[in-house]
Amino acid sequence: MDITPVFRKKVPDMSWLKSVMFKDVQKITDRFFGNSPPQIFIGSKLKYPQVNVGILSPPEKVPEAWIYDAQSFWAEQNFDIQTIIDLRSSLINSRFQTRVDQARSTMQEKFLSLSQEIGMAKKPVDVEIALKKKVQVKLDTDKITMPMGPRAQLKNVRITENTKVDARVEKAVADTDLKANDAIRQLYKQQFDEHTLSKILSLGVLGLKKSRKLVPTRWSITAVQDMLGKQAISEIKHYERLDSHQLYFGGYLGNYFLVLLFPDVYSYELFEMYLPGSAWNFSGKLEAAHDFEWYDGRKDYPTATAGGYFANRLPILNRLKMLKKQASILVLRFETPSYWASLGVWVVLESMKKTMQSIPTIFNSREEMLSFAKQYIFDKLNFDISSLLHQSQLLQHVKTQLRLQEFM
Repeated sequence: MDITPVFRKKVPDMSWLKSVMFKDVQKITDRFFGNSPPQIFIGSKLKYPQVNVGILSPPEKVPEAWIYDAQSFWAEQNFDIQTIIDLRSSLINSRFQTRVDQARSTMQEKFLSLSQEIGMAKKPVDVEIALKKKVQVKLDTDKITMPMGPRAQLKNVRITENTKVDARVEKAVADTDLKANDAIRQLYKQQFDEHTLSKILSLGVLGLKKSRKLVPTRWSITAVQDMLGKQAISEIKHYERLDSHQLYFGGYLGNYFLVLLFPDVYSYELFEMYLPGSAWNFSGKLEAAHDFEWYDGRKDYPTATAGGYFANRLPILNRLKMLKKQASILVLRFETPSYWASLGVWVVLESMKKTMQSIPTIFNSREEMLSFAKQYIFDKLNFDISSLLHQSQLLQHVKTQLRLQEFM
């Protein structure tokens, strides 16, 4: 089953955005009426188990608030980096501190309950926000989460309309005997996308009653993609091997992806190349990261490629599920200078979805595919991947397997 979200919304008239852009947020004093996309952000920079919980909302009510938090739609419509930064920098992060567990004050419980109601809503929520101080005009970027705009300490919040929660989400939240992992997988099968699921998980409303707690947003993003990936891996291992060598190429926002699928048992290897001048490379020379897993998976966190490891992997696994095949997967990601501002790991996920929706090039042999891949990337990106392929543990394994089969 192809679970890629299908968007039927047209690109709205966004002329209103100019009136609520970053530079105009400074005019906000201590109170405003806005509409949350909906989005709640759980920070991870305080000393755990203390966290910041932020209600994200433009400083005034806008006609299409959902577009502030619509990564799949941005990718589908090819929004550029500046437009996305304009959207994100126009959201005020009205936040308060609390604990991830239940040792909270009455005021913290009140704010958290309202935040959970906003975060679970299926459409933008009208809110009245009172702030303790004037907003701090700042734009924070991160490799995992989306850019965060101006922030301020929350004094009070009031929801000014009746919120509506999808009945399927309500059912999962109400079931205190359903593990969070199972709830996430169940909702995914019901067509909820990865971003929505990470938001719900972060709110601490899923799982066994005694185990429920807030999850920082950056952790929930990776956790959801890892959970769903492991479920997909367990399924594809029951399928026959791919019957051809397949190459996919695609990209978005200056990120390009080469995916090589080999007709073998499941394994996965990722190389990430950060070219000089790209968002996180200020060294003036090529930077690279590498992680992999064999058929049995990995037991530790992929520290080199971090959240990108899971974001790259999931769309490929979903493609294999649709094909009902298993394969060995080699991925090369190229972050170019065109990706001049970091927007979060969602860029990897959505770029890889685009890549895996493309028509693959089919080859009869490993040698033929690798030869084509070298020339293709050199022509497209002026980059020689020969040394990367030489370092690939997956390719070394494939060669060994071929020799063993020939001997037998």
